[in-house]
Amino acid sequence: MAEITTSAYQSIRDYIQANWQYIELRDDLGTPILRLSPSDSRVTWTHLVGDQTLKLQIIVKGSDVDITLPKTFASSHIFNVATGGTSFSDETFTAFTMSSVDDELTVIHSIQVPQVI
Repeated sequence: MAEITTSAYQSIRDYIQANWQYIELRDDLGTPILRLSPSDSRVTWTHLVGDQTLKLQIIVKGSDVDITLPKTFASSHIFNVATGGTSFSDETFTAFTMSSVDDELTVIHSIQVPQVI
């Protein structure tokens, strides 16, 4: 069995960044709170070109109109569609309850290609 090349891994990372555009935040019960893409100013790819780990960052605030307070956030999920679909990458984090319009949450969802264990 042959291993794919470094260029092939970069091609896969480029594909993921171009097509897996949506990050969804969920509460501690797994209920979706919101799903956004990098076309929203709160979502940004933060890794450097050529990095093995892709990083999609989302920043939400208690003052955001699409957040109803109080709200507990506990996981992020990556999709290739704006609604519905199947999550391609799931990441849990320590639950954070946003209770004030002054609260802010930054989540960086990391996808490592290839994954090194």
